[in-house]
Parts: sequence; C-alpha cells; structure tokens
Amino acid sequence: MSGDWRERRHRWDTRYAPYAYIAPYFLLFAAFGLFPLLYTAWVSLQDRDLLAGDAATWVGLDNYVRLLTEDPYFWNAMGNTLSLWLLTTVPQILFALGIAQLLNRRIRTRTVFRMGVLLPNITSVAAVTIIFAQLFGRDFGLVNWVLELFGAGRVDWQAGTASSHTAIAAMVVWRWTGYHALIFLASMQAVPTSVYEAARLDGASQWQQFWRITVPMLRPQIIFSTVIATTGNMRLLAEPLLFNPGTAAATGGSDRQFQTAALYLYEQGFAKYDFGYASAIAWLLVIATVLVTGLSYLAARRIRTD
Repeated sequence: MSGDWRERRHRWDTRYAPYAYIAPYFLLFAAFGLFPLLYTAWVSLQDRDLLAGDAATWVGLDNYVRLLTEDPYFWNAMGNTLSLWLLTTVPQILFALGIAQLLNRRIRTRTVFRMGVLLPNITSVAAVTIIFAQLFGRDFGLVNWVLELFGAGRVDWQAGTASSHTAIAAMVVWRWTGYHALIFLASMQAVPTSVYEAARLDGASQWQQFWRITVPMLRPQIIFSTVIATTGNMRLLAEPLLFNPGTAAATGGSDRQFQTAALYLYEQGFAKYDFGYASAIAWLLVIATVLVTGLSYLAARRIRTD
C-alpha cells in the first residue's frame, strides 16, 4: 500500500511539480501585469475623471477615434517619440560595440573600466536629467561654453525641436550605452580565439576582424539590445519631463517640441485627470511599441557585414 502511494506521489511530482515551481511568476504577472493591462483597456472605453472615483460614462471607441482623427498633439508626441528613438537606439548600439571592443583588449585595470561603464546605468534618472539640463543650459551651460570656445554661438537647447531632441538623446545614450556594452563584451569573450587566429593568418586587419567576425557572431545580442532600447525609448518619460521643469514640464516645452507619447499620457492622466483618454493613449502606445519593436527586430536580423 505504501509502495503504491510513493509511486503515485512520484508520478504527481514528475508531472505537476514543474507547474508549481513556475506558478508564482504567472500569479505575480496576472496580478501586476495582465490585470492592469486589461483594466486599462476597459477604462479606455470610458469617459472617466481621475478625481471622480468610479463615476464614469461609457463612450466605446470615442477616445480612440478622437486620438487618431482629432488630436494633433498626439501625433506630435508620436513623431517626437520616433525621432528620439532614432537618435538614441542607433548611437547606443554603435557606441556599445566600440566600448565592448576596447574593453575586450588586454589593458591595465580593465576590471575597473568594466565596472565604470555601468555606473551611469545605476545612477538615478532624475539626477542624470537635472545634471544634463544644467550642462545644456542656455546661459551658463558647459556645452554652450565649449561651443563658444570654438567660435560658435549659444544654443537654446530647450527651445528648438532638433536641439532639444539632441540634448535628451545625449542623456539616454550616456545612461544606457554601458549596459549594452557589457552585454556585447560578455558575448565577445565567448567567441573562440581560433577564429581570430585563422583570420590573422589570412591577412585580415583588426577592422576586418571586427566587422566580419565579431559583429556577425554578436547578432543575437545586437537584436536583444535593439529590442530593449526600442521598448525603453517608446516609454521615455523622466528625461523630457525633468529637462524643462516648471509649469510647462508636462507639455514638453512651450511648443511641445520634445513631448513624447509617454509624457502626453502623463499630461492627460495626471495633469488634466482625463483617465479614460490617458488609458486610450496607453493602449495605442502599447500597439506602437509592438510594431516598432518588431520592425527593429527584423532590421537587426538583416544586418550584413559584406
């Protein structure tokens, strides 16, 4: 009798224990991931004031129709988001590849340098943004001081679209390049040295080895970093919000020149308290993120080194 019980327990353990091990993750995801997502979709179909509690009016798809056909500010925010995505994702990947290649060489105190490239990533985003806002200040900023040394005039970095996007992109690139560089470095160290030795015997230069051996072997990591950078930039909020603190912080400048989609969501939901409209923005941003991430994935897969 006891033998039958042990056999049944063994079969139960073999069949059902793996599901019990992974159940906590799915329970947490359902509570803090899936439920908020579905609740946001439900709220997006209502006209709801954030300060009115549960009082809401069912409007169906009116919020989405208004967003897509009657709201130029939404399309302006999406355009700014895509512009910042281009200005941040491509430099992040290129700089990270270069830094990883340098850190993969035999240099003194390379462990210190490897730790140092990660420091910007663990720094508070609020502190980074405030410091960079001072660096790009119009009157007393260090960047304008350097430009004046070379005979260039002062730039009002917050006033223009191109200038503000450049400043915000510099913050994002500075903060995340080291993170991607360490991912690339770990993958570079897994490349067999015999491959490089064979290339050197064939007369390949360091530059040719990098582009024809290293980069192709890092393709999975490049795809991963591209996807991570894309999803991060599609929900860019803190940098544009704190770049111009004050009464116009939520609008992303006096002419909304650097207001991202996430910042526009913040304005509608927490400045104007239009919770239903903000939820519709959130869902359109989710769809846009999936589409842009998919395009980034396909583009990264088509990298050619010839």
